[in-house]
Amino acid sequence: MWYYEPSIFLRSGLIQTLYVALFAHRNWHKTIKYSEPNYQEHIFYGANNVAIYGLVAIPPHAQGTIIATYGVTGSLQDQWFLKILSAKAYAQNYAVVMFDWRAHGKTALLSPTLTSDGLYEGQDFLCIASESKKLGCPPQFWFTGYSLGGKLTLWALYEASHLSKYEDSLELSEEDIGGGCAICPSLDAWKSLNYLEAHPVGSKLEKAITRNLRQLAEKIFQAHPHHFNQQQLDRVNSIKEFDRNLVIPQLGIDSLEEYYRLSSPLGIMAQIKKPTLILYAKDDPMFAPCLIEEVVKVSKNNPWIDLTLTKYGGHVGYISSKNCQKQWNDQDKWWAWNRFLEWITDSQKKKKK
Repeated sequence: MWYYEPSIFLRSGLIQTLYVALFAHRNWHKTIKYSEPNYQEHIFYGANNVAIYGLVAIPPHAQGTIIATYGVTGSLQDQWFLKILSAKAYAQNYAVVMFDWRAHGKTALLSPTLTSDGLYEGQDFLCIASESKKLGCPPQFWFTGYSLGGKLTLWALYEASHLSKYEDSLELSEEDIGGGCAICPSLDAWKSLNYLEAHPVGSKLEKAITRNLRQLAEKIFQAHPHHFNQQQLDRVNSIKEFDRNLVIPQLGIDSLEEYYRLSSPLGIMAQIKKPTLILYAKDDPMFAPCLIEEVVKVSKNNPWIDLTLTKYGGHVGYISSKNCQKQWNDQDKWWAWNRFLEWITDSQKKKKK
């Protein structure tokens, strides 16, 4: 288990989660010594030819490419945590590709296709990698995401482990995909949503996410008014109802529980055959505690998966203390991104031996 320690006042998973959500974005530029790269906009085409908005930055001597997306709500415009990775990765000579995943940000304006929580987004990663290669982004490609984006990353690594299925449609070789990192991934929506709804604080977090999902749905409805109707939109009063009324009808899945079962990465992690780093905090307030035992079991049985289970961290927090930064010789407090970039380097060294 890797050593991670936050400052004393962040040793509550809930407090660290709230701190990251409400305050950390205010001064993130001052916490790193690198500036964001100059991006080029690009429209990618994912599974089933769905248009996906992305940003691309390629340094002069790129040694590889990181392809990344974010969590359940938001857009590239407000994902400061992703921008920290981008600045740090570019400074280490990695090309960076960030994208608004299905039904998010500018992708939602390009296409009315809603989310599928990994069922198609895993293929989207591969399509983006293939097209990025044509743009000049060099292999190897490393996938990453956090929260629900972490779930999508695990699906991408599963699809990359079965790349032969796409040999006629994608210009990628087995060697082109290096691996990936999932930070605080959503592993079982059914169990975690039931947990949140029953928890006095968790229920408030669930309602906050629901409000954002409702805004997302309204944005899509305005851009694509014939894709679903106002009655469906009016019934969105929870995360489950968003999925029940808007998502599963387009996927042809009969029930919400079946959708969550099919999209859970726990069912496909045993078949991942690409180097995979998972960072998961025991005190993450967003997920059902029972999932810790499940992810440990699956990871132990797959030598391709490096699971780092930490005592602290909250949900997509991992803000390290000064002592922790000193222990790791880190230049800043963004422990998760520092470990990911370091892990890529170690993975490449192991491959050369």
